Amino acid sequence: MKAGLYDDKLNEIASCSAEYGLITEGGRVECDPETYVKMLTDCIGRVAGGQQIDAISVDTQCETLILTDGTGKPLGNAIVWLDNRAGEEAVEIETHFGAEEIYRHTGQPQTAAAWPACKLLWLKKHIPGVFSRARKIFLLGDWLTYRLTGNFVTEGTLQSSSLYFDIAEHDWWDGMLDYIGVSRDMLPAILHTGDIAGYYRGIPVVAGAMDQIAGAVGAGAVREGIVTEMTGTTLAVFSACGSIPGYDQSGIVPCHLNHDGKYCRLMWTSAAGLALKWFRDGFMKELSFAGIDRIAKDIPPGSDGVCFVPHLCGSTMPVYDPSATAAFCGVRLCHNSAHFARAVMESVAFMLDECLDCLGNVGEIRSTGGGAKSSLWNQIKADVTGRTVAVLKAQETATRGSAIFAGVGIGVFPSVAAAGELVAPAERYIPSGTDYSGAKARYKEYCRRVNPKGTAADVR
Repeated sequence: MKAGLYDDKLNEIASCSAEYGLITEGGRVECDPETYVKMLTDCIGRVAGGQQIDAISVDTQCETLILTDGTGKPLGNAIVWLDNRAGEEAVEIETHFGAEEIYRHTGQPQTAAAWPACKLLWLKKHIPGVFSRARKIFLLGDWLTYRLTGNFVTEGTLQSSSLYFDIAEHDWWDGMLDYIGVSRDMLPAILHTGDIAGYYRGIPVVAGAMDQIAGAVGAGAVREGIVTEMTGTTLAVFSACGSIPGYDQSGIVPCHLNHDGKYCRLMWTSAAGLALKWFRDGFMKELSFAGIDRIAKDIPPGSDGVCFVPHLCGSTMPVYDPSATAAFCGVRLCHNSAHFARAVMESVAFMLDECLDCLGNVGEIRSTGGGAKSSLWNQIKADVTGRTVAVLKAQETATRGSAIFAGVGIGVFPSVAAAGELVAPAERYIPSGTDYSGAKARYKEYCRRVNPKGTAADVR
């Protein structure tokens, strides 16, 4: 968990972070709901440091689910977004409604076990005692707002992947609620990003947005054409759009409600920075990531034919294939660990390029996350995609995005768009003209060989 304190020019005054543990067993991933609350209030106190706070806004992960009784007492642990126990329920829901009908209401082209509707159906079937006692259904952002303010409210971006929120109507989808056995009075009132949700010790708490949207806004992606990519554990790619795109039969690109009531397309992969960390920890533990940069820089583009298929945790996008696996391909006696390191970095750039091709209307790329600290990786991304990659001076964008929402809520900024223009890149990486066409072709071919579903081009 991270917290940041910003002034009216979006300069960071103070920040802090804290880690919390998860309870894991098999495919289940849970957390004590009180852990989130304690860490949030502790972080608020630490960044405040006795200074005046004018407003608070919270952004969180989307799909973490918390059920309580009528008094707001949790009926068990939070079911974390990573939890995949509801795989059978996901199949059941998609079979019942059909993928196109689900997309028309929710913008989600795939029905995944992580989606709260699937988790609720699982609880109804497997722990009916808890389900029958539930009176309030929270996502994590709702829960934290409730504990700060006492108000049972939510906002649309957070609910976009619940699978029971209609992004076109900005309202609950009654068809899904009926199917999973949930009534409207169990769900929070729906606000808009920037609305006052309540007060914490006299401080306005402003409705924020899901974490990826907050991060995009904090990177200055406040108009169409500016795309953000975050290379952290995963690769997340965000692009604003004015309307809901038509149903994509290849099932590639989800559409979410955006902070401004319009829409955005959000893609993510299951391993990006995680792949480089996996390689470093397993094969080059003596090197820092900066050290990996230094040795990989001496390897020519295309890694002398070595290619990495990066699906260490299956594939989510552009191709949804949970059974996909990873592999190093094209390896010969002349290759060494530096070739493998560069091949891992290039594979993430190839995934980014596929995502951008799916999105269309891409101008400048704003690069964030830990991967943006690597000059080599930034240049590889620019060369592979053929687009300028801009890096910000301050890499923490999600808390800055929340600060923007808080400022808009109390009138410090006239709009999110106006505040976003204050965010200026510190450095730009321009495509050098390096020809990656052969390496791209090899990547796609090896993806086809290793995993039957191949690449995005194979399912369009």
